Amino acid sequence: QVQLVESGGGLVQPGGSLRLSCEASGFSLDYVAMGWFRQVPGKEREGVACIAGSDESTYYAGSVLGRFRISRDNAKNTVYLQMNSLKPEDTAVYYCATDNVVFCVGAGAYYDYSGQGTQVTVSS
Repeated sequence: QVQLVESGGGLVQPGGSLRLSCEASGFSLDYVAMGWFRQVPGKEREGVACIAGSDESTYYAGSVLGRFRISRDNAKNTVYLQMNSLKPEDTAVYYCATDNVVFCVGAGAYYDYSGQGTQVTVSS
């Protein structure tokens, strides 16, 4: 059974940083693409980043390119999202997700499996 558990969200001031973690269980991250998307109530969900399971190619939404970085530690079965230079518009619930396949479809927003989400609030 695929399970994804996010952590690391919180309140941060504009310009600050956070690192989100996603611990996976029920499957091995080896050769599996993993992504992050975010959701603001009343708005369409937005794909944030994806890291492929083959060559670990990464894909980012234009809104986070250069500020966020996705990475993975297969030995820990964990995926990370390092978020720097945070802006108020980054405020959202962030979800870790996968289709349990090798390749990313860009920085997609829709996946077969996702976690419960972690709240990120950027505010002074």
